[in-house]
Amino acid sequence: MRNLDTTSLRSFVAVAEVGGITKAAGFLNLTQSAVSMQLKRLEESLGLELLDRSNRTVALTGAGEQLLSYARRILALNDEAVSRMTSRDYEGEIILGVPHDIVYPALPKVLQRFDKQFPRVKVQLLSSFTRKLKQQFAAGEVDVILTTEEQLDHGGQTLLELPLVWVGAPGGQAWRQRPLRLAFEHTCVFRSGVQKLLDQAGISWEMAVESDSFRTIGAMVSADLAVHAMLQGTSINHLEHIQHGGALPDLTSMKVNIYRKPRPEVPAIDDLCRLITEAYQATATQALG
Repeated sequence: MRNLDTTSLRSFVAVAEVGGITKAAGFLNLTQSAVSMQLKRLEESLGLELLDRSNRTVALTGAGEQLLSYARRILALNDEAVSRMTSRDYEGEIILGVPHDIVYPALPKVLQRFDKQFPRVKVQLLSSFTRKLKQQFAAGEVDVILTTEEQLDHGGQTLLELPLVWVGAPGGQAWRQRPLRLAFEHTCVFRSGVQKLLDQAGISWEMAVESDSFRTIGAMVSADLAVHAMLQGTSINHLEHIQHGGALPDLTSMKVNIYRKPRPEVPAIDDLCRLITEAYQATATQALG
């Protein structure tokens, strides 16, 4: 197998893009003879003429046009690999804790944007419950946490406040049943408040499932065997906001708060928190808009 020389490819692409060897040499900070030699070496390695030198201006042959597309992709991948493997500006690991019910729709885009900006900073995502996350944060086990709670503790920042809404299976009828069948994790911060509101409204209820797995809860609700409550605008695809027309009590609002520990050795934490703030505030605008 013959290997293409990336230095020669870079000269070839420069000549093709600026339209001449002289301009390309200046762009690459090389001599004209060096660029000409690299082009000749590239043509010899392939056994093809890549440049039409019959006129004063340099034009690509048919083979040259085809190679140009490959060359651009090869160089882009080369540069990406070098950048990712050698960049030393920001390094480290950030442990981010997020309640499972507010991961979507904002967080995947945040993580994607952050990874592109800081490829050498690893974000370890920890999905749990607000109470557990706050315990881990207090113990110094997590760098940044998001929480869903009624109040804001010292040192935190409220990103948004959204109403809780009833959610169920698309087109489901479980919300009409009495006693109303509920699906909440044991440690869900919404659970006791929802039960209290149902008691005040005189609506009988029962727990349809006892689990701390959000997958189990989601399966029960999507099967139309129970109902659940989530922040408006954060419901996942297989659940929908129940339009109950007053048959169920209106639920309270909850805050999404962010807490972070300062880590001067990993300045990228500031950028991660900024991206999170922007994303969740945009989520609030869309949910309430």
